[in-house]
Amino acid sequence: MTYVIAVYDVDESRVGKINRTLKSYLIWIQNSVFEGNLSESLYEEMINKIIKILSPGDSFIVYILKSDSAFQRYIYGENRNNNLI
Repeated sequence: MTYVIAVYDVDESRVGKINRTLKSYLIWIQNSVFEGNLSESLYEEMINKIIKILSPGDSFIVYILKSDSAFQRYIYGENRNNNLI
């Protein structure tokens, strides 16, 4: 398992597809930010689906961390996902 943070900036016409795809693998943090633990096979499956949606000019960035304890998270303002501390 690896901890993944995924962010995207895509044309408005593809936001819904990207969002729905990522929600099936990761926790939705805020507008275009998702994170969570994934096995290598689920990570590859997710990336393959995302690549099929992307078009020229779109940006999809993934940060891979060793675990969810490899960083500290500070939330200022509203915590939109109560599963995160």
